[in-house]
Amino acid sequence: MATSRITVVGAGFAGLTALRSLRREAPDAELTLVAPRAELHYMPSAIWLPSGQRRRDQLVLPLDAFLHRTRVKFHAGSATGLSADARTLHTDAGDVANDGIVIASGARFMRKLPGLEHAIIPCDGIAAGEAIRDRLATLQEGTICCGFSSNPAEPNAMRGGPIFEFVFGLDTLLRRQRRRERFRLVFFSPSQKPGLRLGERAVAMILAEMAKRGIETVLGEKPQRIEADGVQLEHTRIASDLTLFMPGLTGPQWLDQTGLPRSPGGLVSGDAMCRVAGHACTYVAGDGASLPGPDWMPKQAHQADLQAAVAARNLLRELRGELPAETFAAELVCIIDSLDRGMLVTRHGERMRALRPMRLMHWAKAAFEWRYLRRYR
Repeated sequence: MATSRITVVGAGFAGLTALRSLRREAPDAELTLVAPRAELHYMPSAIWLPSGQRRRDQLVLPLDAFLHRTRVKFHAGSATGLSADARTLHTDAGDVANDGIVIASGARFMRKLPGLEHAIIPCDGIAAGEAIRDRLATLQEGTICCGFSSNPAEPNAMRGGPIFEFVFGLDTLLRRQRRRERFRLVFFSPSQKPGLRLGERAVAMILAEMAKRGIETVLGEKPQRIEADGVQLEHTRIASDLTLFMPGLTGPQWLDQTGLPRSPGGLVSGDAMCRVAGHACTYVAGDGASLPGPDWMPKQAHQADLQAAVAARNLLRELRGELPAETFAAELVCIIDSLDRGMLVTRHGERMRALRPMRLMHWAKAAFEWRYLRRYR
């Protein structure tokens, strides 16, 4: 194992968890992280950027100290392809050879909806949260539309939860600023039960909370296009001065230059042990993976961590000449925050729980952020 060269692609939740697991289990392995920058962008807290409760410097964490502490080499570059045997990763900064690889390069938002350039994609990066903050500051009144959709070929390739948080957070922020009455907030979704993977009870609670806050809903209509001053759905047009829209997810562009198996939705296909079929010592985890599990299984954050840890341990088994044996658990843990309260939703197997918004959950979300980032400081 001392001579094993292991490459991890991606510096998000899955990539960093894979590195931590690899170093813990294989102290002498040669680990290399490949990413454009040695930074972790902590996106779960981007919901607090418009209100000023978080700043860019609090959510973009340099990884130099973590990489030095864990003896991980850093290759600054973006993946561009993979050799047929997966033993050479091609990047725009040169090739990286490996004996094993964990692909955790995330996913990208689908941009096929006409007029998408007129909307802000809230989870498209820290700059998106800042853009919402700056745009809201210029508005004296008007309509704010928030919605999301999925990948038609892979319905669970989506990020719906953050949109709920942004719409609730904007409502809270405008009330704090004592100008909520000047704004119309509208939530739209192609589903009659948006966020159904959170469970029926959670959906009912979310929609009830919207009604309580005076947030209008237009449900069951697919978006047709986004315009500079509105959103056109199948049957309804909503005038909009600020549109937040979260498209479905698909695999990153560089996968097109590989022979890796892909799911119908364009993600890397793997099995319950996170192995990529037909490629020795090749594993996948996180947003960019299509792995077996229940239809409610998320792809990011806590679930990405669970997958990455299993991928790392199974890869080490394979490198030792053993059979991979560990499978990951499907778990959903979500706090839908509204700046001062949070709604806790959990799912594990057939067990579901949804708790009404409470202040404790808001602080729990902040505490998780502190605890998570402390690992990499």
